[in-house]
Amino acid sequence: MIQVVSQPRTPLDFLWFIPSGGDARYLASPIGERAPTPAYLREVAVTADRLGFYGVLMPTGAGCADAWITAASIAPFTERLKLLVALRPGLTAPAEAVRQAAALDRLSNGRALLNVVTGGSPRMLAQDGIYLDHTERYEQTAEFLDIWRKLARGDTVTQQGKYLSITGGQLNFPFVQTPHAPVWFGGSSDIAREIAAEHVDVYLAWGEPPQQLKEVIDDVRARAAKRGRTIRFGLRIHFIVRETDDAAWAAAHDLIRHVSDVQIEQFQAMLSKGSDSVGQARMQALHKGSRDNLELAPNLWAGIGLVRTGAGTALVGSPDSIAERLQEYADIGIDTVIGSGYPHIEEAYRVAELLFPKLNLPNRSVEALPPVRPLLPPIAGQSAAGRVT
Repeated sequence: MIQVVSQPRTPLDFLWFIPSGGDARYLASPIGERAPTPAYLREVAVTADRLGFYGVLMPTGAGCADAWITAASIAPFTERLKLLVALRPGLTAPAEAVRQAAALDRLSNGRALLNVVTGGSPRMLAQDGIYLDHTERYEQTAEFLDIWRKLARGDTVTQQGKYLSITGGQLNFPFVQTPHAPVWFGGSSDIAREIAAEHVDVYLAWGEPPQQLKEVIDDVRARAAKRGRTIRFGLRIHFIVRETDDAAWAAAHDLIRHVSDVQIEQFQAMLSKGSDSVGQARMQALHKGSRDNLELAPNLWAGIGLVRTGAGTALVGSPDSIAERLQEYADIGIDTVIGSGYPHIEEAYRVAELLFPKLNLPNRSVEALPPVRPLLPPIAGQSAAGRVT
C-alpha cells in the first residue's frame, strides 16, 4: 500500500506515439495492419497535434523508420506538437548528434525533445554494429552525455575519454530552447539510474504497478538530490479507454484475440535469449509469459507485453477509472505520460475525448466553429444531432 497524500490534480504533459514500425487493429495478426507510410505517420501526428497532445514519441531501431527523418517530415505539418526523438550514443558521435538535435529544434521552432536510448537486446544491437556489453554501453552513454551537454550549452570542448574523445568541439547553430532541448532517458539498472541522476531532465519508466514503480522513482530522485539536481518523471504506457470498464476490458481481450499460445511462447523465448535489459526483464516478470494473470493491479493489464517488446502494459477502463489510476502515478511523482493504443488514430481520439476532460486537459477534438445548420428539422423530442432533448 502506497503511503502518499493525494494532491489536487494538475494537468499532465500527455504525449502520443508515432507507429513508425506499422500500426494494427489486432496484435500478432495481419488483420487490419497499416503500413507506416509517410502519409499515415503524418496523419497520426496531425491528429495528435489537433487533439491537444503535448508531443509525440518517435521510436528507434531497425524495426521502424528513422526517427530523425520522421520527425523532420512531420514538423512542418504540426504547430504545437513536441517531437521526442532518440539520441543513440553507440551510433552517433556527440558532436554530430548535437548538431542534429539543434537543427531539429530550429526547424520546429523550439519543439525538439531528446530521448537517450542505450539499451536493447545484444542481437538487435549487433544489427547496428554495437558490441559493447551492458556496463560498457552505459559508461559510453555517460561520456556521450557529458560531451553533448557541454556542446549544447555553447562550450568549446576538448577532452579524452575511454570511449569518446573530442578536440575543440563547438556548436555554431544553437538551440532555440535554452540551454538546450530537454533530455529524456529510461533505464532500470543501477548504472542507468546513476546516469539519469547526473545528466537527464526527465526519467522515463515503463508501466509497472504504482507501489513497485515508486521504489524506482524514489531511488532516482535521491541519487539526483545528492548531486544537487531535481529531475522529472514520465510514464510510458498504452491506453484502452472506453465509456465503461466492461467495454474497455472487452476491447483489451479483443486486441489479443488472434494471439496464440505458440506465438507467446516463441516471442518470450526470443526475448529471454541473451537479453541483458533490466527493464525488459522487469516487464517479463509482470506476466511471466502467461495470459492467465494479466491484470497486475486495478486497471493495469500486461497483455501487450506477451508479444511486444518495450512498454508492455496498458491502463484499461472507463475515463474515471483510468484518471484515478493516473492520479496514483502522479502521487508518486509522475508528471508526464507517453501513451499509445491500437490503432493509433482511433485511440488518440478516444483518449482525447473521453480521458482528457478527466485530467483537466483541453479536448480539442471538436473545433470551435459555428454549429452546422441541420438539413432537416429535428424530430419532435430530439435535437438536430439526434439526441433526445
